Amino acid sequence: MDEGFDVGARLRQLRQERGLSQRELAKCAKVTNSSISLIEQNSVSPSVSSLKKILDALPVSITAFFAGDEHSQPRPFYKASELTEIGDGVLSWRLVAARRPDRRMSLLHERYPPGADTGDEMLEHEGEEGGVVVEGEIEITVNGEVAILEAGDAYYFDSRLPHRFRNVGDRECVIVSANTPPSFSDGGEELHHG
Repeated sequence: MDEGFDVGARLRQLRQERGLSQRELAKCAKVTNSSISLIEQNSVSPSVSSLKKILDALPVSITAFFAGDEHSQPRPFYKASELTEIGDGVLSWRLVAARRPDRRMSLLHERYPPGADTGDEMLEHEGEEGGVVVEGEIEITVNGEVAILEAGDAYYFDSRLPHRFRNVGDRECVIVSANTPPSFSDGGEELHHG
């Protein structure tokens, strides 16, 4: 997650804005009370799937969580340093044009270090997603079907099917991906793969 971004303070702010106790949020998100407490204290960095469960319970999109409520004027170009990091501290997912109003797709530059995983729980959400492996290799499970993709290989599937991404190789995997509708911004039913 963005260095300098205070995940704990942001989660606490959103929880308090909704008048929820840590216990109430934990119950809604089906996580332990201590999980919420540890995240708010920045004692642990939540996995992407854990953060998704918590934000779905609020509901708040990943983009709104990291970008705040700011919007910028549409523009065509973005420097690498301007991409919004929405990963979990292990996985790096850098979202292009996170604050663009009325965005109709999510475009990501993803990095999975060796052993990185989107989580034990399979992900499911509205839409379609696809991507191309740029470097390394990734194991992708979609609806029980498993494949290991290497540089140049690609995927495209209905995101409502249960899916998971794992780097089973010994070097970083880099993927450029897109999904539509832009599930990183539609408040609740969001998150591309993780």
